[in-house]
Amino acid sequence: MSNPQLKIESFLANLPLFRELGPSEIERMAAGARVFHAARGETLFRKGDRVEGFHTIVFGQIKLAFTAPNGGEKVVELLGPNHTFGEAVMFMERPYPVYAQALADSLLVHVAKTVVFEEIERDPRFARKMIGGLSSRLHSLVTDLEAYTLHSGTQRVLGYLLRGMPEGESESAPVEISLPTSKSILASRLNLTPEHFSRILHDLTEAGLVRVEGRSIRILDPEALRRYEG
Repeated sequence: MSNPQLKIESFLANLPLFRELGPSEIERMAAGARVFHAARGETLFRKGDRVEGFHTIVFGQIKLAFTAPNGGEKVVELLGPNHTFGEAVMFMERPYPVYAQALADSLLVHVAKTVVFEEIERDPRFARKMIGGLSSRLHSLVTDLEAYTLHSGTQRVLGYLLRGMPEGESESAPVEISLPTSKSILASRLNLTPEHFSRILHDLTEAGLVRVEGRSIRILDPEALRRYEG
């Protein structure tokens, strides 16, 4: 489903991946792109589906996940506006190793791999930008793996809450943050069970560090939260 109000060229030109491209290059990329809506709960692709390009999010939220052998869900990434996904498997010429589902009504742009490959052959600078983006994603995944391996569940939750604080806020003044999705999905993202995640939030509440109301979490003392060891 197209969206006539979205100018694909302008949107692509402002993505970090395409920022150094000129108007003619952007025009070629836009020619191989399509805009579509995904309703909340809609699956964009399933594990094993063929990869025809990569996606970028205009607005909304997308979950990348797979089903574990025990039948449970493991969330790999939660992505929001201006994030891209699918580039790595596009280059590998392999099927998707995860599935993608919209957690909110979303608008996305899909860029066909044919135009991506043609642009890489035409302009080595574009190849370097793609490699840079993939390297950044790999670094993020390695950081996540390190956190899962070396950090306790409490440390993972503390890190997530502190990263969610707006920049420039006082270290002592209370701060309100809003969880972008359900606690069960966030728990999976942090490699925790929903019960463990809830227990950690309960402990932080009992310690007088946070107040939880649904998806709204008020950090009562950011500096004390940084020092908390559980």
